[in-house]
Amino acid sequence: MAGLYLSNLTLSHFRSHKRAVIDVDARPVAIHGNNGAGKTNILEAISLLSPGRGLRRASAEDMARRPEALGWKITALLHGPFGVSEIEITSEKGAARQVRIDGKPTAQTALGRIARVLWLIPSMDRLWIEGAEGRRRFLDRVTLSFLPDHAEISLAYEKAMRERNRLLKDMVREPSWYAALEARMAETGVAIHHNRLHAIRALAQAQDAAETAFPTATLTLECDMPDDVEAMRAALSDGRMRDLSAGRTLVGPHRADLFGVFAAKDVPARDCSTGEQKALLVSLILANARALAVEFGAPPLLLLDEVAAHLDAGRRAALYDEISALGAQAWMTGTEDGLFEAMGTRAQTLFVTDQDGLSSVSAVT
Repeated sequence: MAGLYLSNLTLSHFRSHKRAVIDVDARPVAIHGNNGAGKTNILEAISLLSPGRGLRRASAEDMARRPEALGWKITALLHGPFGVSEIEITSEKGAARQVRIDGKPTAQTALGRIARVLWLIPSMDRLWIEGAEGRRRFLDRVTLSFLPDHAEISLAYEKAMRERNRLLKDMVREPSWYAALEARMAETGVAIHHNRLHAIRALAQAQDAAETAFPTATLTLECDMPDDVEAMRAALSDGRMRDLSAGRTLVGPHRADLFGVFAAKDVPARDCSTGEQKALLVSLILANARALAVEFGAPPLLLLDEVAAHLDAGRRAALYDEISALGAQAWMTGTEDGLFEAMGTRAQTLFVTDQDGLSSVSAVT
C-alpha cells in the first residue's frame, strides 16, 4: 500500500511562527515543547491541507501572525497514492485562503482528492456531552474524509435553507417563492443523510474487523426526516405553516444528532467516565483511519493534539502500536518528550520553543 506523508512543511507568518521549515520522513512525528510554544499551530497548518476551516475553524485573518498581520503562507510536499504534490496555501492581508496544487490555482475541495487528514484535539473531548451541533460537525468531518463532495452538497443545502429561513422570518406565504428552494433542500438534504449513514457503516465495519485495545463505539444517527427526495420535498411543503410560526426550518439533516454507546458496557457515551469518552474517541479516529486506508488506498495523516491527556501509559503504548501497524504519519503533540517514549525509533521528534516572541522548530531525531 502506498503511503501518505509530508516530507516538508514550511510556515511563513502563520500564527506564532514567523518562519518554520520542517523536513521529516514518513514516520510519525512527536512534537514537544512548553505550552504556548506553537505546537498546535503546526497541526492547524497541516489540517488546512484538507477541505474546510481546519481544526480550530478559524478565519484566515485570525491565522495571521500578530502584530504584523501581513497575511500568511503554508507550503507542503505531500507524498500519496497519486504521486507527489506541492501544495501552497496563502492568505493575503484580509483576504480568503487561496490554494495551489503543483502551481495551479484550485478549489479547496480538490485537496480532498489527493489527501485525507483526520484530527483529535482537546476540544473534542466534550463531544458526547456538548450540543448536537458539535456531534454533527464531527460526523460531517468523518463523512467528508470518505466522500470529498460532501462539503459542496452541505454548502448547497445550507445556502438554500438560509434563503428559505429568510422567507419564513419575513412571513412570506406565497408557495411559489418556496418551491425551488425546497426542491434543492430535498435533493441535497437526502444526499447529506445518506452520506452520513455511509460513514457510520464504514466506521462500524472498521471497528468490527479490528482487534484493538480501545473500546468499540456503537453509533446511531438520530434524524427525523424522510430518506427519499420526493418525501422530503413534501415534508418541507407540508410543514411550511409550522415553520412560519417558528421562523425557521424544523425538518432536515441540520436537526440530526449522533448517538454513541460504549458497546461492551451498553452505556451511552455521554454517561461514561472522562477516560472512557477519550478512549471511545480514539477508537473512532483509528477506525476512520483503517477504513480510509482501504477506500483511499493509504492511511490518512493523523493530527493528535495532546493525545496523551486522559490516556494511561498502557493505552498510550497501545495507541502508538496501532499507529505504527497502520503505517500512518501521525503528528502528535505533548509538553514532555517522555510521553512518546514508547514510540522509540518508530517516531521522529521535533522540539518547539518560543523565545522573545519568535518560535523555532528543531529536529531532535
